[in-house]
Amino acid sequence: MVAALQAELPHDIVLHDDESLRPFECDGLSAYRTLPMIAVLPATIEQVQTVMRICYEYDTPVVARGAGTGLSGGALPLERGVLLSLAKFNRILDVDTDNLRATVQPGVRNLAISQEVDHLGLYYAPDPSSQIACSIGGNVAENSGGVHCLKYGLTTHNIIKLEIVTVDGERLTIGSDALDSPGYDLLALMTGSEGLLGVIVEIVVKLLPKPELAQVAMVAFDDVRAAGDAVANIIKAGIVPAGLEMLDSPAIIATEEFVHAGYPTEAAAILLCEIDGTEAEVAEDIERVRQVVNDSGASDVRISKNDGERALFWAGRKAAFPAMGRISPDYYCMDGTIPRKALADVLIGIGELSKKYGQRVANVFHAGDGNLHPLILYDANNPGELERTEEFGGAICELCLKHGGTITGEHGVGVEKIDQMCVQFPKAELLQFHAVKAAFDDKTLLNPGKAVPTLHRCAEFGAMHVHHGEMPFPELERL
Repeated sequence: MVAALQAELPHDIVLHDDESLRPFECDGLSAYRTLPMIAVLPATIEQVQTVMRICYEYDTPVVARGAGTGLSGGALPLERGVLLSLAKFNRILDVDTDNLRATVQPGVRNLAISQEVDHLGLYYAPDPSSQIACSIGGNVAENSGGVHCLKYGLTTHNIIKLEIVTVDGERLTIGSDALDSPGYDLLALMTGSEGLLGVIVEIVVKLLPKPELAQVAMVAFDDVRAAGDAVANIIKAGIVPAGLEMLDSPAIIATEEFVHAGYPTEAAAILLCEIDGTEAEVAEDIERVRQVVNDSGASDVRISKNDGERALFWAGRKAAFPAMGRISPDYYCMDGTIPRKALADVLIGIGELSKKYGQRVANVFHAGDGNLHPLILYDANNPGELERTEEFGGAICELCLKHGGTITGEHGVGVEKIDQMCVQFPKAELLQFHAVKAAFDDKTLLNPGKAVPTLHRCAEFGAMHVHHGEMPFPELERL
């Protein structure tokens, strides 16, 4: 493979010694690590096509990688595969102010798009907490959201067109410059496909005018259920916040010690509710929010006085994940989504699971759309603790399903939640997923073993559940 790739590509972009491969051994889910056989760092679409054509000819699996900030092991390499890094695809190719869109390469950082068009009074709406580092190609692959996805949507609602390279090296356009395209909605299919259907090499994103004004209400509650009910009451009142986030007590304390955002550390939970629009709209809706949360049992309501204080309130929320590093050697970030009405019940259920597994949990999540991010705190140096954490995380996913939710909202399935896919989807639906995969990737070379489990794996996982975590007939040899 090295010889075949170097025959058609510059030698310095084909990496194959252990030291050069080490930076690619994991993504943000660093509990799982594997050295790829080869890593390739192309700089042009033609070079990507060459890599894919050679890998297809040699039946070699390919894992595409962006910034490596994913949290589900989606970019975990394969020991006998090629890791295709798109880090050099980092240019903003065009900004079209007439049509409010930008054409970007997949390695462009999420935040860089908004920074590029800030002087034009525009921005790109989806804003994951990792937006300073995560790449837009990875956002498309995982259908990322962010704190403002309640009003402005996920990645799938904010892109117009993709250029992809297929498993055998063909270049395709998905979507169009028009408002709609005939035929099946392949753009939505490709968004969130986790690298299983093609390699994204160019993206056209939507841009939005910056709102005239934005204010944040930071609302404290002495009771988690009251905070959860307040979320539902805000939406029920017909208010559409730009963002509606929630942190529980452990997350509040850890974040406040790290960022000093002014969070009330005695609160059981806080909501961050942002309203944007014209000055008149913001003033009216902020007062409506104040009334709703007070009626829901808020113990304290603070409204940001200026953009600096607003940014500080959000800085705490966006730094909640790294803040955990001050109180735990390791943390495992889960990602499930539930109906808003189930928020309090699921949070209480997570608390009960925390006692069962003997592990602390801090909850940070997009409350407005029910997207939970429980952070399980653990120490990987203790034998068996990672395995117990994984089991705990699986139990949280299944708790979400029990309440009518789903096992992921924006982090993807990757390798992390692949067993819980067996719980969420029956055999017939999994067969359809595999049929879609086969239509795009007949040799199953694109990111194999991720996101969609085999029926054999589901059968084994089901048996594990029936036998309480013990393999049936352990003396038999396993495939």
